Amino acid sequence: MTNRPSRRDRRASASTLFTAHGADRASRRAARRQLAEATAKARSETAPLTDGADPDVRAMPTALYPVNGRPGSSSARGSKLRLPAHRMTTATASAAYPFLAEGGLGAEGIYVGKDVHAEASFTYDPFALYGRIEGFTNPNILLAGVIGQGKSALAKSFALRSIAHGYKIYVPCDPKGEWSSVAAALGGTTIALGPGMPGKLNPLDAAPRPPSISEADWAGEIRKRRLLLLGSLARTVLGRPLQPMEHTGLDVALDSVVAQAETDGRAPLLGDIAAILNDPQSLDTAGGTMSGRLGEASRDLAHAMRRLVFGDLAGMFDAPSTVAFDPSSPMLSIDLSGLGGSGDDVALVLAMTCAAAWMETALTDPAGGRRWIVYDEAWRLMRHPALLKRMQSQWKLSRGLGIANLLVIHRLSDLLTAGDAGSQGRALAEGLLADCSTRIIYRQEPDQLHAAAALLGLTSVETNAISHLNRGRGLWKVAGRGFVVQHILHPSERELFDTDARMSDRASDP
Repeated sequence: MTNRPSRRDRRASASTLFTAHGADRASRRAARRQLAEATAKARSETAPLTDGADPDVRAMPTALYPVNGRPGSSSARGSKLRLPAHRMTTATASAAYPFLAEGGLGAEGIYVGKDVHAEASFTYDPFALYGRIEGFTNPNILLAGVIGQGKSALAKSFALRSIAHGYKIYVPCDPKGEWSSVAAALGGTTIALGPGMPGKLNPLDAAPRPPSISEADWAGEIRKRRLLLLGSLARTVLGRPLQPMEHTGLDVALDSVVAQAETDGRAPLLGDIAAILNDPQSLDTAGGTMSGRLGEASRDLAHAMRRLVFGDLAGMFDAPSTVAFDPSSPMLSIDLSGLGGSGDDVALVLAMTCAAAWMETALTDPAGGRRWIVYDEAWRLMRHPALLKRMQSQWKLSRGLGIANLLVIHRLSDLLTAGDAGSQGRALAEGLLADCSTRIIYRQEPDQLHAAAALLGLTSVETNAISHLNRGRGLWKVAGRGFVVQHILHPSERELFDTDARMSDRASDP
Protein backbone atom coordinates (compact mmCIF):
# COMPACT_ATOMS: atom_id res chain seq x y z
CA MET A 1 0.00 0.00 0.00
CA THR A 2 1.30 3.44 -0.91
CA ASN A 3 2.12 5.62 2.07
CA ARG A 4 0.68 9.11 2.32
CA PRO A 5 3.10 11.97 1.39
CA SER A 6 4.66 13.75 4.31
CA ARG A 7 4.07 17.41 5.08
CA ARG A 8 7.61 18.32 3.98
CA ASP A 9 7.09 16.57 0.64
CA ARG A 10 3.83 18.40 0.01
CA ARG A 11 5.42 21.76 0.84
CA ALA A 12 8.37 21.06 -1.45
CA SER A 13 6.06 20.06 -4.29
CA ALA A 14 3.98 23.19 -3.91
CA SER A 15 7.06 25.43 -3.74
CA THR A 16 8.47 23.86 -6.91
CA LEU A 17 5.19 24.37 -8.76
CA PHE A 18 4.81 28.00 -7.77
CA THR A 19 8.48 28.76 -8.64
CA ALA A 20 8.30 27.01 -12.01
CA HIS A 21 5.33 29.00 -13.21
CA GLY A 22 6.39 32.34 -11.75
CA ALA A 23 3.96 35.21 -11.99
CA ASP A 24 1.96 33.80 -14.85
CA ARG A 25 -1.62 33.88 -13.54
CA ALA A 26 -2.85 31.02 -15.67
CA SER A 27 0.08 28.91 -14.60
CA ARG A 28 -0.62 29.68 -10.94
CA ARG A 29 -4.20 28.57 -11.34
CA ALA A 30 -2.99 25.32 -12.95
CA ALA A 31 -0.57 24.84 -10.09
CA ARG A 32 -3.31 25.31 -7.51
CA ARG A 33 -5.46 22.83 -9.40
CA GLN A 34 -2.69 20.26 -9.37
CA LEU A 35 -2.17 20.86 -5.67
CA ALA A 36 -5.90 20.35 -5.03
CA GLU A 37 -5.84 17.08 -6.97
CA ALA A 38 -2.84 15.88 -5.02
CA THR A 39 -4.54 16.82 -1.76
CA ALA A 40 -7.73 14.98 -2.72
CA LYS A 41 -5.69 11.89 -3.58
CA ALA A 42 -3.91 12.08 -0.25
CA ARG A 43 -7.25 12.35 1.56
CA SER A 44 -8.55 9.16 -0.02
CA GLU A 45 -5.56 7.19 1.14
CA THR A 46 -5.45 5.70 4.62
CA ALA A 47 -2.74 4.81 7.07
CA PRO A 48 -1.43 1.21 7.15
CA LEU A 49 -3.36 -1.27 9.20
CA THR A 50 -1.80 -2.31 12.51
CA ASP A 51 -1.22 -5.91 13.55
CA GLY A 52 -4.43 -7.64 14.59
CA ALA A 53 -6.67 -5.01 13.02
CA ASP A 54 -9.70 -6.00 10.99
CA PRO A 55 -8.72 -5.67 7.31
CA ASP A 56 -12.39 -4.89 6.42
CA VAL A 57 -12.33 -1.74 8.51
CA ARG A 58 -10.66 1.26 6.91
CA ALA A 59 -8.74 3.60 9.13
CA MET A 60 -9.80 7.23 9.38
CA PRO A 61 -7.86 9.62 7.12
CA THR A 62 -5.17 11.64 8.78
CA ALA A 63 -5.40 15.43 9.15
CA LEU A 64 -5.28 17.27 5.84
CA TYR A 65 -4.32 20.74 7.03
CA PRO A 66 -1.49 21.78 9.33
CA VAL A 67 -2.24 21.86 13.03
CA ASN A 68 -1.61 25.59 13.19
CA GLY A 69 -3.73 26.32 10.08
CA ARG A 70 -2.67 27.77 6.75
CA PRO A 71 0.17 30.26 6.81
CA GLY A 72 -0.08 33.77 5.43
CA SER A 73 -3.09 35.97 4.62
CA SER A 74 -5.34 33.00 3.86
CA SER A 75 -5.26 31.88 7.51
CA ALA A 76 -8.29 34.09 8.38
CA ARG A 77 -6.50 35.05 11.59
CA GLY A 78 -5.52 38.50 10.55
CA SER A 79 -8.85 40.19 11.51
CA LYS A 80 -12.04 39.54 13.51
CA LEU A 81 -14.87 37.61 11.92
CA ARG A 82 -17.66 40.00 10.89
CA LEU A 83 -21.21 38.85 10.13
CA PRO A 84 -24.10 41.02 8.93
CA ALA A 85 -26.73 41.99 11.52
CA HIS A 86 -29.95 39.98 11.52
CA ARG A 87 -33.31 41.32 12.68
CA MET A 88 -36.47 39.38 13.50
CA THR A 89 -39.85 39.96 15.13
CA THR A 90 -40.72 38.58 18.56
CA ALA A 91 -43.07 36.11 16.86
CA THR A 92 -40.12 34.71 14.92
CA ALA A 93 -37.98 34.73 18.04
CA SER A 94 -40.58 32.68 19.92
CA ALA A 95 -40.33 30.03 17.19
CA ALA A 96 -36.54 30.06 17.37
CA TYR A 97 -36.67 29.85 21.18
CA PRO A 98 -39.86 27.81 21.85
CA PHE A 99 -39.42 27.51 25.60
CA LEU A 100 -40.28 31.13 26.36
CA ALA A 101 -43.31 31.69 28.68
CA GLU A 102 -46.54 33.44 27.69
CA GLY A 103 -46.33 37.22 28.08
CA GLY A 104 -49.43 37.43 30.31
CA LEU A 105 -52.53 39.61 30.24
CA GLY A 106 -50.95 42.75 31.63
CA ALA A 107 -50.90 44.28 35.10
CA GLU A 108 -54.36 45.87 35.00
CA GLY A 109 -57.00 43.88 36.82
CA ILE A 110 -57.81 41.84 39.92
CA TYR A 111 -54.98 39.85 41.45
CA VAL A 112 -55.56 36.10 41.23
CA GLY A 113 -52.22 34.43 41.97
CA LYS A 114 -49.07 33.30 40.19
CA ASP A 115 -48.56 32.40 36.56
CA VAL A 116 -46.75 29.10 37.03
CA HIS A 117 -44.80 29.14 33.76
CA ALA A 118 -43.84 32.82 33.73
CA GLU A 119 -43.20 33.00 37.50
CA ALA A 120 -45.10 36.29 37.53
CA SER A 121 -48.26 37.71 39.07
CA PHE A 122 -51.49 36.93 37.24
CA THR A 123 -54.26 39.53 37.16
CA TYR A 124 -57.59 39.46 35.36
CA ASP A 125 -60.37 41.93 34.61
CA PRO A 126 -62.80 41.06 31.79
CA PHE A 127 -63.79 44.66 31.16
CA ALA A 128 -60.16 45.76 30.92
CA LEU A 129 -59.41 42.96 28.44
CA TYR A 130 -62.44 43.59 26.25
CA GLY A 131 -61.36 45.27 23.03
CA ARG A 132 -57.67 44.90 23.90
CA ILE A 133 -57.18 41.18 23.21
CA GLU A 134 -58.15 39.68 19.88
CA GLY A 135 -60.94 37.15 20.25
CA PHE A 136 -62.07 38.41 23.67
CA THR A 137 -65.72 39.13 22.84
CA ASN A 138 -67.52 39.00 26.20
CA PRO A 139 -66.83 39.18 29.97
CA ASN A 140 -68.47 35.85 30.92
CA ILE A 141 -66.56 33.02 32.67
CA LEU A 142 -67.01 29.28 32.96
CA LEU A 143 -65.37 27.67 36.01
CA ALA A 144 -65.21 23.86 36.19
CA GLY A 145 -63.48 21.55 38.65
CA VAL A 146 -64.06 18.46 40.74
CA ILE A 147 -64.95 18.77 44.41
CA GLY A 148 -62.12 19.79 46.72
CA GLN A 149 -59.85 21.47 44.18
CA GLY A 150 -60.55 25.07 45.25
CA LYS A 151 -62.92 26.35 42.57
CA SER A 152 -65.36 27.75 45.16
CA ALA A 153 -62.51 29.54 46.93
CA LEU A 154 -61.47 31.06 43.61
CA ALA A 155 -64.99 32.32 42.88
CA LYS A 156 -65.40 33.81 46.36
CA SER A 157 -61.98 35.46 46.57
CA PHE A 158 -62.38 36.88 43.08
CA ALA A 159 -65.76 38.34 44.05
CA LEU A 160 -64.36 39.77 47.29
CA ARG A 161 -61.34 41.35 45.58
CA SER A 162 -63.55 42.80 42.85
CA ILE A 163 -65.23 45.10 45.36
CA ALA A 164 -62.04 47.19 45.53
CA HIS A 165 -62.26 47.64 41.75
CA GLY A 166 -65.78 49.04 41.84
CA TYR A 167 -67.75 45.85 41.19
CA LYS A 168 -70.98 44.76 42.89
CA ILE A 169 -71.70 41.07 43.49
CA TYR A 170 -75.04 39.34 43.03
CA VAL A 171 -75.68 35.65 43.78
CA PRO A 172 -79.25 34.80 42.68
CA CYS A 173 -78.94 31.18 43.82
CA ASP A 174 -76.86 29.97 46.78
CA PRO A 175 -78.11 26.39 47.28
CA LYS A 176 -75.66 25.62 50.12
CA GLY A 177 -75.61 28.98 51.92
CA GLU A 178 -71.83 29.35 51.48
CA TRP A 179 -71.98 32.95 50.22
CA SER A 180 -73.75 34.35 53.30
CA SER A 181 -70.49 34.74 55.24
CA VAL A 182 -68.89 36.51 52.27
CA ALA A 183 -71.81 38.94 52.04
CA ALA A 184 -71.58 39.63 55.77
CA ALA A 185 -67.83 40.29 55.53
CA LEU A 186 -68.42 42.79 52.72
CA GLY A 187 -71.28 44.56 54.46
CA GLY A 188 -73.78 43.17 51.96
CA THR A 189 -77.22 41.63 52.26
CA THR A 190 -78.37 38.02 52.41
CA ILE A 191 -81.98 36.98 51.92
CA ALA A 192 -82.71 33.49 53.21
CA LEU A 193 -85.71 31.79 51.61
CA GLY A 194 -87.29 28.50 52.54
CA PRO A 195 -90.25 26.86 54.23
CA GLY A 196 -91.02 28.59 57.52
CA MET A 197 -88.50 31.39 56.97
CA PRO A 198 -89.62 35.03 57.22
CA GLY A 199 -88.00 36.16 53.95
CA LYS A 200 -90.33 36.71 50.99
CA LEU A 201 -89.80 38.02 47.47
CA ASN A 202 -92.44 39.08 45.00
CA PRO A 203 -91.03 38.38 41.53
CA LEU A 204 -93.78 40.51 39.95
CA ASP A 205 -92.49 43.70 41.58
CA ALA A 206 -91.96 46.47 39.03
CA ALA A 207 -88.49 47.94 38.67
CA PRO A 208 -88.17 51.74 38.97
CA ARG A 209 -88.59 53.54 35.67
CA PRO A 210 -85.38 54.97 34.20
CA PRO A 211 -85.66 58.72 33.49
CA SER A 212 -84.89 58.22 29.81
CA ILE A 213 -87.95 55.97 29.21
CA SER A 214 -91.55 57.20 29.02
CA GLU A 215 -94.21 55.79 31.33
CA ALA A 216 -96.04 54.06 28.47
CA ASP A 217 -92.90 52.40 27.16
CA TRP A 218 -91.87 51.34 30.63
CA ALA A 219 -95.30 49.82 31.32
CA GLY A 220 -94.92 47.72 28.16
CA GLU A 221 -91.44 46.62 29.26
CA ILE A 222 -92.68 45.59 32.72
CA ARG A 223 -95.52 43.59 31.15
CA LYS A 224 -93.07 41.77 28.88
CA ARG A 225 -90.81 40.84 31.80
CA ARG A 226 -93.71 39.52 33.83
CA LEU A 227 -94.95 37.39 30.93
CA LEU A 228 -91.46 35.95 30.40
CA LEU A 229 -91.26 35.09 34.09
CA LEU A 230 -94.69 33.40 34.15
CA GLY A 231 -93.90 31.46 30.96
CA SER A 232 -90.55 30.29 32.36
CA LEU A 233 -92.16 29.12 35.62
CA ALA A 234 -94.93 27.28 33.77
CA ARG A 235 -92.52 25.53 31.38
CA THR A 236 -90.32 24.42 34.27
CA VAL A 237 -93.19 22.80 36.14
CA LEU A 238 -94.88 21.30 33.07
CA GLY A 239 -91.62 20.13 31.53
CA ARG A 240 -92.74 21.11 28.03
CA PRO A 241 -93.27 24.21 25.86
CA LEU A 242 -96.55 26.08 26.26
CA GLN A 243 -99.36 25.76 23.73
CA PRO A 244 -100.66 28.89 21.95
CA MET A 245 -103.88 28.92 24.01
CA GLU A 246 -101.84 28.63 27.20
CA HIS A 247 -99.79 31.68 26.23
CA THR A 248 -103.03 33.56 25.68
CA GLY A 249 -104.32 32.36 29.04
CA LEU A 250 -101.26 33.83 30.77
CA ASP A 251 -101.66 37.11 28.89
CA VAL A 252 -105.30 37.47 29.86
CA ALA A 253 -104.73 36.42 33.46
CA LEU A 254 -101.84 38.87 33.90
CA ASP A 255 -103.72 41.84 32.42
CA SER A 256 -106.74 41.12 34.59
CA VAL A 257 -104.66 40.78 37.76
CA VAL A 258 -102.58 43.93 37.07
CA ALA A 259 -105.71 46.00 36.46
CA GLN A 260 -107.24 44.86 39.77
CA ALA A 261 -103.92 45.41 41.66
CA GLU A 262 -103.62 48.97 40.36
CA THR A 263 -107.17 49.63 41.54
CA ASP A 264 -106.23 48.32 44.99
CA GLY A 265 -102.96 50.30 45.00
CA ARG A 266 -100.64 47.30 45.37
CA ALA A 267 -98.34 45.07 43.32
CA PRO A 268 -99.76 41.96 41.61
CA LEU A 269 -98.90 38.58 43.17
CA LEU A 270 -98.41 35.07 41.84
CA GLY A 271 -101.29 34.00 44.03
CA ASP A 272 -103.57 36.33 42.07
CA ILE A 273 -102.44 34.72 38.79
CA ALA A 274 -103.02 31.22 40.18
CA ALA A 275 -106.49 32.23 41.43
CA ILE A 276 -107.79 33.45 38.09
CA LEU A 277 -106.29 30.46 36.23
CA ASN A 278 -108.10 28.18 38.67
CA ASP A 279 -111.39 29.92 37.87
CA PRO A 280 -112.22 28.97 34.25
CA GLN A 281 -115.39 31.08 34.22
CA SER A 282 -113.53 34.24 35.26
CA LEU A 283 -110.81 33.54 32.70
CA ASP A 284 -113.42 33.02 29.97
CA THR A 285 -115.07 36.31 30.90
CA ALA A 286 -111.75 38.16 30.82
CA GLY A 287 -110.88 36.50 27.51
CA GLY A 288 -113.85 38.08 25.75
CA THR A 289 -114.20 36.51 22.28
CA MET A 290 -112.45 33.34 23.50
CA SER A 291 -115.13 32.70 26.12
CA GLY A 292 -115.78 29.02 26.71
CA ARG A 293 -112.39 27.88 25.43
CA LEU A 294 -109.65 29.74 27.30
CA GLY A 295 -110.45 28.38 30.75
CA GLU A 296 -110.43 24.77 29.56
CA ALA A 297 -107.19 25.22 27.60
CA SER A 298 -105.44 26.74 30.64
CA ARG A 299 -106.26 23.89 33.02
CA ASP A 300 -102.65 22.58 33.07
CA LEU A 301 -101.40 26.12 33.66
CA ALA A 302 -103.61 26.38 36.71
CA HIS A 303 -102.09 23.25 38.23
CA ALA A 304 -98.56 24.45 37.41
CA MET A 305 -99.03 27.83 39.10
CA ARG A 306 -100.70 26.22 42.09
CA ARG A 307 -97.35 24.73 43.16
CA LEU A 308 -95.95 28.21 43.73
CA VAL A 309 -98.86 29.10 46.00
CA PHE A 310 -99.87 25.93 47.82
CA GLY A 311 -97.00 23.54 47.09
CA ASP A 312 -93.47 23.25 48.47
CA LEU A 313 -92.74 26.92 47.60
CA ALA A 314 -95.81 28.27 49.38
CA GLY A 315 -95.25 31.52 51.25
CA MET A 316 -91.96 32.46 49.57
CA PHE A 317 -93.03 34.15 46.34
CA ASP A 318 -96.77 34.78 46.70
CA ALA A 319 -96.62 37.66 49.16
CA PRO A 320 -95.31 41.24 49.17
CA SER A 321 -91.52 41.46 49.38
CA THR A 322 -90.12 41.78 52.89
CA VAL A 323 -86.85 43.29 51.61
CA ALA A 324 -86.38 46.32 49.39
CA PHE A 325 -83.58 46.17 46.86
CA ASP A 326 -80.63 48.39 47.81
CA PRO A 327 -78.54 49.30 44.73
CA SER A 328 -75.76 50.71 46.93
CA SER A 329 -75.16 47.38 48.69
CA PRO A 330 -71.83 45.84 47.61
CA MET A 331 -73.28 42.33 47.58
CA LEU A 332 -76.65 40.60 47.55
CA SER A 333 -77.03 36.86 48.03
CA ILE A 334 -80.20 34.75 47.89
CA ASP A 335 -79.72 31.86 50.34
CA LEU A 336 -81.72 28.87 49.10
CA SER A 337 -80.07 26.31 51.35
CA GLY A 338 -83.50 25.63 52.83
CA LEU A 339 -84.40 24.12 49.45
CA GLY A 340 -81.03 22.94 48.17
CA GLY A 341 -80.76 20.02 50.55
CA SER A 342 -84.05 18.48 49.48
CA GLY A 343 -82.63 17.16 46.23
CA ASP A 344 -85.59 18.62 44.30
CA ASP A 345 -83.99 20.50 41.45
CA VAL A 346 -87.36 21.73 40.16
CA ALA A 347 -88.11 23.57 43.40
CA LEU A 348 -84.62 25.05 43.39
CA VAL A 349 -84.95 26.19 39.77
CA LEU A 350 -88.36 27.75 40.41
CA ALA A 351 -86.97 29.63 43.41
CA MET A 352 -83.94 30.77 41.45
CA THR A 353 -86.11 31.95 38.56
CA CYS A 354 -88.24 34.05 40.91
CA ALA A 355 -85.19 35.42 42.73
CA ALA A 356 -83.43 36.33 39.47
CA ALA A 357 -86.56 38.09 38.21
CA TRP A 358 -86.72 40.11 41.42
CA MET A 359 -83.04 41.08 41.03
CA GLU A 360 -83.58 42.38 37.49
CA THR A 361 -84.13 45.79 39.07
CA ALA A 362 -80.35 46.06 39.34
CA LEU A 363 -79.27 43.79 36.50
CA THR A 364 -81.04 45.74 33.75
CA ASP A 365 -79.92 49.19 34.86
CA PRO A 366 -77.15 50.35 32.45
CA ALA A 367 -76.02 52.90 35.03
CA GLY A 368 -75.62 50.26 37.73
CA GLY A 369 -71.86 49.90 37.19
CA ARG A 370 -69.89 46.72 36.74
CA ARG A 371 -71.44 43.65 38.34
CA TRP A 372 -70.63 39.99 38.84
CA ILE A 373 -73.54 37.55 38.65
CA VAL A 374 -72.48 34.23 40.19
CA TYR A 375 -74.35 31.02 39.38
CA ASP A 376 -72.93 28.58 41.91
CA GLU A 377 -73.69 24.85 41.68
CA ALA A 378 -75.00 25.51 38.17
CA TRP A 379 -74.83 21.81 37.28
CA ARG A 380 -78.24 21.48 38.95
CA LEU A 381 -79.75 23.94 36.48
CA MET A 382 -78.60 22.35 33.23
CA ARG A 383 -81.66 20.12 32.80
CA HIS A 384 -84.16 23.00 32.70
CA PRO A 385 -84.33 24.72 29.28
CA ALA A 386 -86.68 27.43 30.53
CA LEU A 387 -84.07 28.74 32.98
CA LEU A 388 -81.23 28.25 30.46
CA LYS A 389 -83.16 30.44 28.04
CA ARG A 390 -83.40 33.24 30.61
CA MET A 391 -79.71 32.88 31.38
CA GLN A 392 -78.81 33.00 27.70
CA SER A 393 -80.67 36.29 27.33
CA GLN A 394 -78.65 37.69 30.22
CA TRP A 395 -75.42 36.36 28.68
CA LYS A 396 -76.18 38.14 25.40
CA LEU A 397 -76.81 41.47 27.16
CA SER A 398 -73.73 41.26 29.39
CA ARG A 399 -71.61 43.78 27.46
CA GLY A 400 -74.28 46.44 27.20
CA LEU A 401 -75.38 46.12 30.83
CA GLY A 402 -71.90 45.90 32.37
CA ILE A 403 -72.55 42.39 33.69
CA ALA A 404 -70.01 39.57 33.94
CA ASN A 405 -71.60 36.15 34.52
CA LEU A 406 -69.70 33.42 36.36
CA LEU A 407 -71.01 29.87 35.80
CA VAL A 408 -69.63 27.31 38.28
CA ILE A 409 -69.97 23.59 37.48
CA HIS A 410 -68.16 20.38 38.47
CA ARG A 411 -67.46 18.76 35.10
CA LEU A 412 -67.62 19.83 31.49
CA SER A 413 -69.91 16.88 30.88
CA ASP A 414 -72.52 18.64 33.07
CA LEU A 415 -73.28 20.76 30.01
CA LEU A 416 -74.24 17.61 28.13
CA THR A 417 -77.00 16.79 30.64
CA ALA A 418 -79.07 19.65 29.24
CA GLY A 419 -80.42 17.29 26.57
CA ASP A 420 -79.63 14.98 23.72
CA ALA A 421 -77.55 16.13 20.77
CA GLY A 422 -79.61 18.50 18.65
CA SER A 423 -82.14 19.26 21.39
CA GLN A 424 -83.02 22.78 22.49
CA GLY A 425 -81.53 22.23 25.95
CA ARG A 426 -78.19 21.08 24.56
CA ALA A 427 -78.09 24.00 22.13
CA LEU A 428 -78.76 26.47 24.97
CA ALA A 429 -76.06 24.94 27.19
CA GLU A 430 -73.49 24.95 24.39
CA GLY A 431 -74.51 28.53 23.61
CA LEU A 432 -73.69 29.55 27.19
CA LEU A 433 -70.26 27.94 26.79
CA ALA A 434 -69.67 29.68 23.46
CA ASP A 435 -70.51 33.03 25.07
CA CYS A 436 -67.79 32.57 27.72
CA SER A 437 -64.52 34.03 26.42
CA THR A 438 -62.79 32.82 29.60
CA ARG A 439 -62.78 29.17 30.66
CA ILE A 440 -61.11 28.10 33.90
CA ILE A 441 -60.57 24.36 34.28
CA TYR A 442 -59.44 22.83 37.54
CA ARG A 443 -58.46 19.18 37.78
CA GLN A 444 -60.74 16.77 35.94
CA GLU A 445 -61.05 13.03 36.43
CA PRO A 446 -59.59 10.78 33.70
CA ASP A 447 -63.02 9.77 32.43
CA GLN A 448 -63.90 13.44 31.89
CA LEU A 449 -60.87 14.39 29.81
CA HIS A 450 -62.40 13.50 26.46
CA ALA A 451 -65.51 15.61 27.06
CA ALA A 452 -63.40 18.54 28.32
CA ALA A 453 -61.07 18.41 25.32
CA ALA A 454 -63.96 18.16 22.86
CA LEU A 455 -66.03 21.00 24.35
CA LEU A 456 -63.12 23.39 24.94
CA GLY A 457 -60.88 22.47 22.00
CA LEU A 458 -57.90 21.68 24.24
CA THR A 459 -54.55 20.53 22.87
CA SER A 460 -53.11 17.19 23.91
CA VAL A 461 -50.69 18.96 26.27
CA GLU A 462 -53.52 20.93 27.92
CA THR A 463 -55.69 17.83 28.19
CA ASN A 464 -52.90 15.96 29.95
CA ALA A 465 -52.23 18.95 32.22
CA ILE A 466 -55.78 19.24 33.61
CA SER A 467 -55.62 15.64 34.84
CA HIS A 468 -52.58 16.40 37.04
CA LEU A 469 -53.32 19.89 38.40
CA ASN A 470 -52.73 20.41 42.11
CA ARG A 471 -55.27 21.96 44.47
CA GLY A 472 -55.81 25.65 43.72
CA ARG A 473 -54.13 25.40 40.32
CA GLY A 474 -56.14 25.77 37.14
CA LEU A 475 -55.80 26.10 33.39
CA TRP A 476 -57.06 29.51 32.28
CA LYS A 477 -58.12 29.70 28.64
CA VAL A 478 -58.57 33.39 27.82
CA ALA A 479 -59.64 34.01 24.22
CA GLY A 480 -57.67 30.94 23.15
CA ARG A 481 -54.51 31.76 25.14
CA GLY A 482 -53.54 29.31 27.87
CA PHE A 483 -52.16 30.00 31.36
CA VAL A 484 -51.56 27.69 34.30
CA VAL A 485 -52.33 29.81 37.36
CA GLN A 486 -51.84 29.00 41.03
CA HIS A 487 -54.54 30.75 43.04
CA ILE A 488 -53.12 32.39 46.16
CA LEU A 489 -55.35 32.96 49.19
CA HIS A 490 -54.75 35.36 52.05
CA PRO A 491 -54.99 33.60 55.46
CA SER A 492 -58.11 35.64 56.28
CA GLU A 493 -59.69 34.57 53.00
CA ARG A 494 -58.77 30.97 53.65
CA GLU A 495 -60.55 31.07 56.99
CA LEU A 496 -63.60 32.83 55.53
CA PHE A 497 -63.96 30.51 52.55
CA ASP A 498 -63.18 27.24 54.31
CA THR A 499 -65.79 24.66 53.25
CA ASP A 500 -63.83 21.64 54.52
CA ALA A 501 -63.96 22.37 58.24
CA ARG A 502 -66.34 19.49 58.93
CA MET A 503 -63.95 17.10 57.22
CA SER A 504 -60.95 18.09 59.37
CA ASP A 505 -59.90 18.68 62.97
CA ARG A 506 -61.11 22.29 62.70
CA ALA A 507 -64.70 21.12 63.02
CA SER A 508 -66.25 22.31 66.26
CA ASP A 509 -68.06 19.95 68.60
CA PRO A 510 -71.84 20.10 68.48
